[in-house]
Amino acid sequence: MYYSSGNYEAFARPRKPEGVERKSAYIVGSGLAALTAACYLVRDGQMDGQRIHILEKDKIAGGACDGYKYEDVGYVMRGGREMDNHFEVMWDLFRSIPSIETPNVSVLDEYYWLNKADPNYSLCRATEKCGQDAHTDKKFGLSDKGAMEIMKLFMTPNEELQDKRIDEVFDDEVFNSNFWLYWRTMFAFENWHSALEMKLYIQRYIHHIGGLPDFTALRFTKYNQYESMILPMIKYLEKANVKFEFGTKVLNVKFRSTGDGDNQKKVATAIEVERDGKKEKIALTEDDLVFITNGGCVENSSMGSQNEPAKFNTALKEGGGWDMWKKIAAQDPAFGHPEKFCSRPDLCNWESATVETLDCKILPYIEKICKRDPLSGKVVTGGIVTVKDSSWLMSWTINRQPQFREQPKGHVLVWLYGLFSEKEGDYVKKPMRDCTGREICMEWLYHIGVPVDLIEDYATNHANTVPVMMPYIDAFFMPRAYGDRPLVVPKGAVNFAFLGQFAETPRDTIFTTEYSMRTGMEARMMGEVALTTCGMEISTVNSILDQVIGMYEKDFVHAPQGKSFKDCYDVRELEPSDEYVDIYDQTIDLLGKCGFDM
Repeated sequence: MYYSSGNYEAFARPRKPEGVERKSAYIVGSGLAALTAACYLVRDGQMDGQRIHILEKDKIAGGACDGYKYEDVGYVMRGGREMDNHFEVMWDLFRSIPSIETPNVSVLDEYYWLNKADPNYSLCRATEKCGQDAHTDKKFGLSDKGAMEIMKLFMTPNEELQDKRIDEVFDDEVFNSNFWLYWRTMFAFENWHSALEMKLYIQRYIHHIGGLPDFTALRFTKYNQYESMILPMIKYLEKANVKFEFGTKVLNVKFRSTGDGDNQKKVATAIEVERDGKKEKIALTEDDLVFITNGGCVENSSMGSQNEPAKFNTALKEGGGWDMWKKIAAQDPAFGHPEKFCSRPDLCNWESATVETLDCKILPYIEKICKRDPLSGKVVTGGIVTVKDSSWLMSWTINRQPQFREQPKGHVLVWLYGLFSEKEGDYVKKPMRDCTGREICMEWLYHIGVPVDLIEDYATNHANTVPVMMPYIDAFFMPRAYGDRPLVVPKGAVNFAFLGQFAETPRDTIFTTEYSMRTGMEARMMGEVALTTCGMEISTVNSILDQVIGMYEKDFVHAPQGKSFKDCYDVRELEPSDEYVDIYDQTIDLLGKCGFDM
């Protein structure tokens, strides 16, 4: 696997991999990363869709990228997705996925045209005192000391941030600023989360810092994330005859390791599943490719209703992503340490809710804050509006309406969430996690300025609210060290790869659509590499390594100092310099001449 600068290789169609006709692929999970891997196997790997099996325990694909109307309950969107124009893998794939709404255009075309004609920006980023503008006024509110703390974090080597918390590198100079209000509510960071992830986020989005206060950097879909992103991918895969096997719990994946050190070889040998209450094994050969979505940020999610709270359910069960990862990790240290992420649900949960307004009663209060007509069909809030003085640290947003193709005319869907689900509300004197949908709506109505004597009536008779509790939604932000997440393709892996937010790739940041899709793309590359190298004798590999070492051995004692990250990359665009790419390409060419078919 290697990366190039520019679009020369990005737009080239790969040759059909030799031997792909005898390969089969088994993909554990059906979230965005898993569907991306399947799409790349079809498009670039040119694998017969009938040989691709997507194993999903639920009745519907999409994972965390959901959007659904449950009969007698209401609309549910557990979360939302914010995209930018530097999501290279996402846009590369979506240029090949046909729109399901507009004939003869791609999902990318549709997305681009929409955001070009209706660019995103916010007219009110935060409120206080029952719906009044908090007048953050696009200012970061950072002292010189706070700014230096951020700069110091940016320049700190990653190795020095292993297992460190954000509150070990920042103090109140940052935490009391508008910058931290913008940052934590947009990305759902807590003070006790990973300082390493915080640094990686700053690096990844440094070119968007100027747009942080008003969300001008963001792009949004026309409908909810399921209908706009997941459903077109499903239709594309179904047309290619990919097999979706719903109701299939993956309990474990078994591995065999041989050799040691650089000669170690790791092979996935079986997938243990449960279908209709019966356990069975899928035997694997080295010709089978396995793609594993380990962990899961929406694992153990529970849904409430207008009159029932969502349960805070933290017990991990067999057949879930966390339990499966624990069983896999027990087989090899290279497969990660899931306990670093799933042991403290009290530190990585938050709760969201979807409010459906049933008539026009609530709309004037919304329009007063966002200064736009919620029923215009265009950008409404332009991103989240954070309630600065909310004890739940509530934020809410309204994207273009309708959010569902079948949404009733005149109804508006509001998505809101609270970072502090354990704290008592300001109007409803209960912790958010103990509240019914109606009570959560009442708290929101209070904070957008609805008169107190109207709040209960509006929440009861003019809105329907469905809460969702997610105990592990921020698990990927928990403090961690290198090795806690398995590499997408672990060293020595022959026929398997890891996918999703808990697989390690240095090229992006977690909790983004791009990260999920990048792991899917990189895992697909693993399949192509496996086709090239599978069956190579260890003696052949050692012979090639002897050649390579012989070329550089004379420089071992006085090795070149090398260059820093900022000398090799454009830190604003996170693109490698021409010099870096030239050296990399020369290395690939050299390895090819030594005997590796790169």
